[in-house]
Amino acid sequence: MTVLVTGAAGFVGLATVEALLARGDTVVAFDRAALPEDARGAFARLPGTLIEVAGDVRSAEDLARAFAAAEIRRILHLAVITAGPAREKSDPETIVGVNVLGALAVFRAALAQGVTRLVSPSSVSVYGAPPPGCTAFGEDETWPRPAALYGITKLATEQMLARLAAVHGLSFAAARIGSVYGPWERETGVRDTLSAHRSAFLAAQRGEVALLNRPTRGDHVYVRDVAAGLIALLDAPSLDRAVFNLGSGVATDVAEFCRVLAHHVPGFRWRAAGPQETATVVTHVPFDRVAMDIRRIREATGFQPRFAGLDQAIADWLAAAPSQ
Repeated sequence: MTVLVTGAAGFVGLATVEALLARGDTVVAFDRAALPEDARGAFARLPGTLIEVAGDVRSAEDLARAFAAAEIRRILHLAVITAGPAREKSDPETIVGVNVLGALAVFRAALAQGVTRLVSPSSVSVYGAPPPGCTAFGEDETWPRPAALYGITKLATEQMLARLAAVHGLSFAAARIGSVYGPWERETGVRDTLSAHRSAFLAAQRGEVALLNRPTRGDHVYVRDVAAGLIALLDAPSLDRAVFNLGSGVATDVAEFCRVLAHHVPGFRWRAAGPQETATVVTHVPFDRVAMDIRRIREATGFQPRFAGLDQAIADWLAAAPSQ
């Protein structure tokens, strides 16, 4: 299979490109930024074929060059700005331009090129804070209440693409991804809110004490499971729904992650930051979330998280750490 992956140099992009190449697919990796050299080296050892194309998702001309590179029938649209409050204040135009209009440009290109399946990840952030009595986020049961511009643009994009796909008869899926952690996460310039898990993991590797601002509970999902779920949506013979939760299906918090990490990394220490201390492990969500109900994606694709337990995820991450 040949897949166009936009935002290929990002966190989830790298993990998904890796998984596609590992099974022998051809991947057209499209991004304004080049793939990191360590990723390019790791991917060269995999059986699939990697084609890199530099470009902006808002540009029809750049997208046309991507389609000229190979015969593409499926698209995974990952290009997005994961914006924090500072960028919301200084540059909302670019956030909306990339997240919403960029998705529209990719959709138009998909129609023009005869693409058969478009998967465009959304986010758990579309749900906002769980309403009273909510024990799990459900695609139909939980009314979206995004609190920040990132979640607002993700909700707008999933609704826009679902409507246009229905009008034009294009098979489409939006995956509401939980809070992601794991290999390949790094500073990219378009991801303002890096995971607290990454900060704790790096502190453990450096032998530093991790100081937490707050534990923050939510559906924290390992990036390799995210990649597997996205590929399952690309592969599904048919989809009768447009929106799917993609998470671990369980709620954990950052303190739990640190406790398990300490079992794997002897000597790792962590604690809550004191009133006069600067936290080094910062969670950006000011409220706790519940788990995501993942029955719909499981029933539609057979997807089941391999790393739902923190032990398995941390062991895999530590094994990958020397190269990622």
